[in-house]
Amino acid sequence: MSTITIIGTGNMARGIATRALAAGRSVEVLGRDAEKAGSFAAELASNVTSGTVGTAPAGDIVVLALPFDDAKKIVSNYGDALEGKTVIDITNPVNFETFDSLVVAPGTSAAEEIAALTPASVVKAFNTTFAGTLVAGEAGGQTLDVFIAGDNADATAAVSSLVSGGGMRPIVVGALKRSRELEGFQFLVMTLQANPAFETFNWNTGLKIVG
Repeated sequence: MSTITIIGTGNMARGIATRALAAGRSVEVLGRDAEKAGSFAAELASNVTSGTVGTAPAGDIVVLALPFDDAKKIVSNYGDALEGKTVIDITNPVNFETFDSLVVAPGTSAAEEIAALTPASVVKAFNTTFAGTLVAGEAGGQTLDVFIAGDNADATAAVSSLVSGGGMRPIVVGALKRSRELEGFQFLVMTLQANPAFETFNWNTGLKIVG
């Protein structure tokens, strides 16, 4: 049974941890505050372990359940401690002051910027799924599609296994540079969620390819 380390204690951390536990994985939660991380872990399951950010992650897969700027700082601080691990970047680099643009330059992505800061194999995943749907394991009665991008075949396979084990459908869309499209499209979806004209969109939707 492999271990998944989740860095963060927010809603997305809860959603991904819930799916990882459903997949039969061991889960470790790391947070800035040891007491908060411990309480969060206990809410998830009695066998979820916890620790503080900076502790060497136990998991072969490390999930950055953090905002984009924080994720960059974390991987930079960990340095070579992440070598040989698969790091999942879930971020959407939205300008939350204006909610009208991304903060990364054209021709790159948050995932590519994070990958440049770490020797780990970075995989983009879960940025197109909302926290509530992950906890529920579905959206509108439909199985969640999780779009995955990465340059390392073993790393993308490991993330795909986690996704399918958690009751979702993994879709590997290509190399890490495909994160540009995943981040851009999810930004569009987020603007719809926040638009009062779509009153039934309450952060409870999901992107799905139907064929």
